[in-house]
Amino acid sequence: MKRRRLLLLEALLLLGVLAWVAFALLQPEPGPAGGIDLKVQLVDARDRVWLRRGDDGELRYQVTADDGAVEQLSPQAFSERLHREQSSRGALASALNVSSPIGFVWVAIGFLGQLLFAGRMLVQWFASEKSRRSVVPEAFWWMSLVGASMLLAYFAWRRDPVGVLGQATGWFVYVRNLWLLRAARVDAGAASSA
Repeated sequence: MKRRRLLLLEALLLLGVLAWVAFALLQPEPGPAGGIDLKVQLVDARDRVWLRRGDDGELRYQVTADDGAVEQLSPQAFSERLHREQSSRGALASALNVSSPIGFVWVAIGFLGQLLFAGRMLVQWFASEKSRRSVVPEAFWWMSLVGASMLLAYFAWRRDPVGVLGQATGWFVYVRNLWLLRAARVDAGAASSA
């Protein structure tokens, strides 16, 4: 009975986290009335730009700088700024699809998380080869948890719902397996003491 309640609690926690992530990802940024939200990379500006029709009927791009300053640009001025910034980006910034130093930090977090997440399979493989049977060592679950957490943060920064969903669902499985391993150690310690 206690086990059933625990599994129900874990399932409810998982649903709660998934609902929270979905809400956070789908929550639109506040913008001007009638504005269309566009994701664009500009230096020293937020990654969201609003296209809206002004009182004079002309289209304007509303760019919000990192410091909160708001700038209204004509389509021509916005196109020139976008072209100038995109064509002056270095090869690495273009390849990684970033436009700021903090973007490089987030991509590094994503790469490190992916390295840990992929590396866990090598750890499992080596442990199985050493034991000559299929084994899932504790390091596998720790690498899964840390790698998934880093990837979850990265995907949330990228506002990528597919990546967030993929990492958030496994997170509870990794925690649960670590919990079960700890409980088994406690039980083994109590049995050896008796």
